[in-house]
Amino acid sequence: MTEFWVYFSAQPLFWIVLTIAVFMFSRWLNRRLGGLSLLHPVLISMTILISLLLLTGTDYETYFNGAQFIHFLLGPATVALAIPLYDYFDRIRRIWLPILIATLSGALVAVVSATGIAWLMGGEPRTILTLAPKSVTSPIAIGIVEKIGGYPSMAAGLVLITGMLGCVMAPWIFRLMRIDNDLARGFALGLSAHGLGTAYALGLSSLAGAFAGLAMAVTGLVTAFLVPLLVSLAGL
Repeated sequence: MTEFWVYFSAQPLFWIVLTIAVFMFSRWLNRRLGGLSLLHPVLISMTILISLLLLTGTDYETYFNGAQFIHFLLGPATVALAIPLYDYFDRIRRIWLPILIATLSGALVAVVSATGIAWLMGGEPRTILTLAPKSVTSPIAIGIVEKIGGYPSMAAGLVLITGMLGCVMAPWIFRLMRIDNDLARGFALGLSAHGLGTAYALGLSSLAGAFAGLAMAVTGLVTAFLVPLLVSLAGL
């Protein structure tokens, strides 16, 4: 059995099959538990996979040799979000100014709040820089961090944590603020919780998913220009 594990775990196909199987199990478990936001399928999957890697002593590079095929699909999946946007293009054109203002405000608050708290708590400069693009999707966040001198691997983890927190807290905040408009809920999820928030919004409605995808894309674009500018002005 030990020899079988050593052989099979070294094959790239094993890790992609295991990742898909774990996520399918996590979705099933989440549905059985009534769709609790605290037990989001991505959070359950992350916990199971990290535990397996630690228990088996498998390094991340070995895991990524298989999981990279899923990682590759992030690009096409992101581009495919333009399809539901097409159905609401006329509506987007009518409210482009509020969308732009909301995105600029949200991106600025996300950057300043995270870096400001880290600075007040005595964080080192590279850690502060790494926190700046936490609210955008992983490929953009990693690219920004590499450019401004942060920690790319830490940025990837922070992006996942941000997305998970957004999905967990969003239902409570929407109920507390009595926000029941799918456009507003979707846009807020995409802006603050990037890809994970967009996936969550797609489960609410096509309208929420479309505007979440729009918010995620525009926020990523704005942040890519905003963060290097703020870093330059701050002299970091």
